Amino acid sequence: MDLGPLNICEEMTILHGGFLMAEQLFHPKALEQLTKSDWEHVGQPIVEALKEISSATAHSQPFAWKKKALIIIWAKVLQPSPVSPSDTDTRWQEDVFFSVGNMIPTINHTVLFELLKSLEASGLFIQLLMALPTTIGRSELQSFLEHMTIDTSSKDVAFFLDVWWEMMKHKGDQQDPLLSQFRTMAHKYLPSSDEFSHPPKRFKSDPDVGPTMPLLAMLLNGLKQIQKRILSLGMKCCALANLADMLSVFALMEDDTQEVSATVYLDKLATVISVWNSDTQNPYHQQALADKVKEAERDVSLTSLAKLPSETVFMGFELMYNLLQEWGTELQDMLNSSQGTNYDTYRLCDSLTSFSQNLELYLDTASLPKEEREVVLELAKCVRDFLRKTSRMLNNKGLEDITASIAMAIIEQKMDRYMEMCYIFASEKKWAFSDEWVACLVNNRCLFREPDLVLSLLETVMEVINSNRVIPQTHIKQVICLTLECYEDLSLPDKNKVLSGVLHYLGPKGLSDRLSNYLEGFQEDLNTTFNQLAQSTSEQGLAKAVASVAHLVILNPEVVVKKMCSLAVTNLGTHRFLAQILTAFPALKFTEEQGPNPYTSFMVSCLKETVWTKFSTPKEEKQFLELVSCLMNPVKAQGIPIAALLEPDEVLKEFVLPFLMLDMEEVGLSLKLFIQTLEANAGLEEYWLQTCSPFPLLFSLCQLLDSFSKFWQLPREKRYLTLDSKDLVTHILELLCEIVLANIETFSPDTWAKSLSWLHRKLDQLDWTVGLRLKNFFEGHFKCEVPATLFEICKLSEAQWTSQAHEGYGPGTGLLAWMECCSISSSVTEQMLSLLVVNVGNPEEAGFHPPNS
Repeated sequence: MDLGPLNICEEMTILHGGFLMAEQLFHPKALEQLTKSDWEHVGQPIVEALKEISSATAHSQPFAWKKKALIIIWAKVLQPSPVSPSDTDTRWQEDVFFSVGNMIPTINHTVLFELLKSLEASGLFIQLLMALPTTIGRSELQSFLEHMTIDTSSKDVAFFLDVWWEMMKHKGDQQDPLLSQFRTMAHKYLPSSDEFSHPPKRFKSDPDVGPTMPLLAMLLNGLKQIQKRILSLGMKCCALANLADMLSVFALMEDDTQEVSATVYLDKLATVISVWNSDTQNPYHQQALADKVKEAERDVSLTSLAKLPSETVFMGFELMYNLLQEWGTELQDMLNSSQGTNYDTYRLCDSLTSFSQNLELYLDTASLPKEEREVVLELAKCVRDFLRKTSRMLNNKGLEDITASIAMAIIEQKMDRYMEMCYIFASEKKWAFSDEWVACLVNNRCLFREPDLVLSLLETVMEVINSNRVIPQTHIKQVICLTLECYEDLSLPDKNKVLSGVLHYLGPKGLSDRLSNYLEGFQEDLNTTFNQLAQSTSEQGLAKAVASVAHLVILNPEVVVKKMCSLAVTNLGTHRFLAQILTAFPALKFTEEQGPNPYTSFMVSCLKETVWTKFSTPKEEKQFLELVSCLMNPVKAQGIPIAALLEPDEVLKEFVLPFLMLDMEEVGLSLKLFIQTLEANAGLEEYWLQTCSPFPLLFSLCQLLDSFSKFWQLPREKRYLTLDSKDLVTHILELLCEIVLANIETFSPDTWAKSLSWLHRKLDQLDWTVGLRLKNFFEGHFKCEVPATLFEICKLSEAQWTSQAHEGYGPGTGLLAWMECCSISSSVTEQMLSLLVVNVGNPEEAGFHPPNS
């Protein structure tokens, strides 16, 4: 059956037959004269025809055809009679409902409303009503309310309450072509003078939110008219629950109310469905779980973008108060009896509880006139008293726990908030590894391609398999495999998020720390991958190499990174390529707070444990230097985001500062690293040197310079630098001083002064010439300290210079001190030349020729 064009088909023939039989039963009267009291005798053939159609199409789309049939019938009610033959011809050509409508005799609203009531089609009624233009919608609802107030029966009351409840739950379906045609048709049927006579350019099944409010106000008036006909306790519960929900959602709740958390939402669904399951009289009792969930979602997700007018709200408050006064005692007796919970009683207590909370908040925040505030206060007390006397029923529901099944149904059917359910599904340990849970994961693996979901699944797997639960090994392996597949399907940035989470949760050993028994083939994959990496170092193969390493690094980051560090140093020419791969994983910039090297970065630990101090050739040292440079300043690769894995300050702290001594084997390499780091990062906008304590670095360099004066005293095998290296140390010291002085503003005046004082005190331990190298550094804070004999031959200002007694500088050593000053730097040499005073009366001094003079 085609649900699109409204043509004559088998189903229409059945519907036509039902109307013909009804017409015969009502003969000689026409169906357009049918009254409410006639329906029971006349309407059954029409109802049976629709039920037959729904039954025949049960395996296709019974609900859709029922909707189509009701649209055709409602269109027939709204169709004006043709006024001329040409009008009839136009209708045949332009009105999609006219041809099928001609198969139905002329009918009135009574037939429509009684048919809707007989079919218990309150939801369809609201869908179609809300699709109509505003003016027609109000008119049709008014006709319905007038119909309900005539000879009101218990079925009328039940249907009215259902219609009211459905209107509050209505959200619309903008993609429904049937509703689109229905709305367009209704526009055409309006008189030309009507403001809505022009068909809309684009169908909107849920018209402006504002016009919805008057419809609710009309239903509130309808409740007032039929309240005396509400006789059963169940209907009284429904009426009060509807009224409470309407006032809460459409009057009291804030416009920007936050959506309840997914956990609370799921609990609400579970409670509603559990009540339905225990209530054999509920229409949803026998339905499949997925259908129950879809309906329960509507029940617990009431929202509104507009508010009822104040007049309507206070009319609702007054009605609520009167109904609680009138019905309260009998409802409390029922609620406190031994009867089980049904959905009517559950809704009453739940809705009144929410209403009471919103009413209290309304009193705290709203600015109300005195009389209105007294009305609200009185109502709030009335509701509180009612709930206090019935609270035992709410606290002892004892309902079944079907939360897991509901969450999985939402995921399977991709219902509202299904992605939030995925997060609960992935993290809920007690659900994990059941047959249903595994099947849901298998069937919906594409939904779990989110970094946080992968991490949640991994955490759940590890916690559950390390508990005392007995789980089939096949389930464990299958879930781990599926989770890793989801990880491998992620983008590189998302893979890094997962890797970062694994490192923080499990440490450097990654998943192998907990799942080693289930990670078969890791070593083989590792060897294969690195054999390929060693052979292919082209940038074209970089993306593939990164993907291969991503697969391994999540399993055991420590083994993979150490292997890469070793390969980068020992395999000539691979360091740049391997550094590019490593820098594609910024998650590796991880610092472990516990373990053998707390507060040392993961990358530094891997380098120190794998290659540092283990070089066998100068080429390996060179590759190490270049590897460190690439890790500090990554080489950009097309299409692959990268990040530095080493910071210059940690390179200095870990590979330089501890080794700045003549008798340390690594001192030469450390100096190369030092100058490389300073020069490569000199242009950084951020003053990175501050983080690695520049003053201890300065002192260490000064100590190293001082140790050159004892060079010949060291055993030959302990001299790991040549005398020529002194120039390199001097250059590094000058460069470091320049960088620190250029960023002096990053220090507070107090910190700067204290740091200078500390360094000045420490230099007292060293040769005086070393301190003179920091002359510019101490300028303005400390005088230059030199042997007293220098004052004998130089005109030194006491404002800038001060004499100190130095061992080995007795009388006649002034020139020796002067020459040592000249050896410090060219600038000091020039200054010493300008300050030298020669006694021309002394032949020895007169014959002395200073350097460069």
